[in-house]
Amino acid sequence: MKVLIRVAVAVIGLIFLTVMGLVAAVLVDVDAEADELTDGGGGLSGVPTEFRLWILKASQECAQPELSPALLAAQLYQESKFKTTREEATSGAGAQGPAQFMPGTWQTWGRDADGNGKASPWDIGDAVMAQGRMMCSLLKQAKSSSYGGDPRALALAGYNAGWGTVERYQGVPPVQFAHGETYHYVRIILATMPRFQGPGLLEVSGSGSGADALRKASARMGTPYAWGGGSPAGPTTGFCDGTNGYLGGKCSASSTVGFDCSSLVQYAYWDHVKLPRTASAQYGATSSRAVSRQNLKAGDLLFWSNGGSSGIYHVAMYAGDGNVLHAPRTGKTVSVAPLTSAMPGGDYYGATRP
Repeated sequence: MKVLIRVAVAVIGLIFLTVMGLVAAVLVDVDAEADELTDGGGGLSGVPTEFRLWILKASQECAQPELSPALLAAQLYQESKFKTTREEATSGAGAQGPAQFMPGTWQTWGRDADGNGKASPWDIGDAVMAQGRMMCSLLKQAKSSSYGGDPRALALAGYNAGWGTVERYQGVPPVQFAHGETYHYVRIILATMPRFQGPGLLEVSGSGSGADALRKASARMGTPYAWGGGSPAGPTTGFCDGTNGYLGGKCSASSTVGFDCSSLVQYAYWDHVKLPRTASAQYGATSSRAVSRQNLKAGDLLFWSNGGSSGIYHVAMYAGDGNVLHAPRTGKTVSVAPLTSAMPGGDYYGATRP
């Protein structure tokens, strides 16, 4: 199993203009630079700083792992090139703001996400979170439909032209539809995604339940750690128990939407294996299939303990090349780390294969 760290690249330069559908989109020159670059953590790079946290949040709050930060960023770039002024982010059809919502569609998806007292398609937080909610819903529809192809492509087509159009064609509309606006909108966004994928996103090759679970978990990189948070459906707020979940003397978990170490593993494997909730219980459920450190494969579970099987306190997934993917602790996010330093080396207890 080879795990490759992706490098953001510009892949296409093409200009289109679309002014139709529920959400009107402006297709722009993808070789042009984004206004400000971020540090690329959490699998996201090349977006203006003021968009970064909202993109990550929108991705984290969707239970559909296909809604990656890079997908949202590429879509925003095609919609408005991250522009936010009324002069630059109003289409000829009347679409508004960085996510280019038509007024009627905004009434369905718009909320006051940034807490400033009003829901506005011109507010970055409101716009990006509405984009995420709509795309999340469309992805769910796409995956439950009988239409073939990439669910991301179907969702993007629905965002641009309306889900009714996707139903009409039972897939992405052909190039003959609306002079190719929706067809090219989908193709360009998917091709542009690598531009916005920062260090930290894993590209997992191979098949099987372990590779599939690792792939699913890697789509949640950048999600905050929340003690007691997370479920098979995705990240949730956690809780504090008197010892765990605190940051700076305050209960962080109760206001943080995220995973803890074992809920991330449970979420990743749920489609194939219904693992129990806690790290110690996960070890108990899989200990009959122990794996040596020399024979680890992608998705294998690694455990750390402060005293036997009853003292297991952490679980991670093997990510290949001597690395693990895990939710480390309060104040951190789901990330990749070397196996040798992910947790204290002397606490390493063993590995199993679900």
